[in-house]
Amino acid sequence: MQVFAPIALFVYNRPKHTERTLKFLKQNQLASESRLFVFSDGPKSLEDQAKVLEVRELLKNIEGFKSVEVISRSENMGLADSVIAGVSRLVKDYQQVIVMEDDLITSPHTLTYFNDALARYRTEDKVMHIGAYMYPLQENELPETFFYRAATSWGWATWERAWLHFEPNIDTLMNQFDGRKKSEFSIEHKMNFWKQMQDFKKGKNNSWAIRWYASIFLKGGLTLNPSQSLVNNIGHDGTGIHSGINDIYNVIINPKRIEQFPKEIKENKAAYETIKSFLSTRKGSFWERIKRYLKQRLA
Repeated sequence: MQVFAPIALFVYNRPKHTERTLKFLKQNQLASESRLFVFSDGPKSLEDQAKVLEVRELLKNIEGFKSVEVISRSENMGLADSVIAGVSRLVKDYQQVIVMEDDLITSPHTLTYFNDALARYRTEDKVMHIGAYMYPLQENELPETFFYRAATSWGWATWERAWLHFEPNIDTLMNQFDGRKKSEFSIEHKMNFWKQMQDFKKGKNNSWAIRWYASIFLKGGLTLNPSQSLVNNIGHDGTGIHSGINDIYNVIINPKRIEQFPKEIKENKAAYETIKSFLSTRKGSFWERIKRYLKQRLA
């Protein structure tokens, strides 16, 4: 009998987003067979306290899962430390975990995809991360799922065997990169992954995700991804701690169950080139960038 992975849901001060996330998550076919652990971070300030308490009231009435446990922090850990602690706890107890945040809506088949992939690649050490999000790749002819180097953070899953390689120390990570690795890591400089590493070191961000991707990359690991996204981020409305107002990454969720998984454990070259092409042009023309900048400033 298959044991389904526990779900770690990280929430903070956005009750409406949290409510929608839970609504869609509950509609998943495996929700009633999945254990849900909700990690509610403590407020940073008195201004945040009311919204945090509103979220916690919402969490008292969660139904539709095999079990629900709410872990409410009295102090503010911040998203990075909260994710690291929550994931570490659950992989220790269950050897696997599905990770969601409070601004993600899912397909009814998202949990099925995660659990199918977790079972399929459980003993494949090179496979370290399962992502549910994929960029809006136009007219792609990629297979339903493929292996790729970078890890997405909007809905993902992993195993204890992979998470043991997570390296939180930014200096330990950065010291292992030379020029060639920086280029490969940043998709030939088409994505600002290396800058995210530098910004973390400077204290400009506190990203667990960039350190997780770097840990995977340096280990020679791969990530499994769908060619059409199984989640969409609804947090790009200015309400999130780390989100801006843009629709570059907005997607239409795949309504179908994933049936096909790669047999060969290696990066899909066509997927790499398709993603690289998207990253090269994702911000549009100069005038489109100006319009988006003004929209953000005036919002």
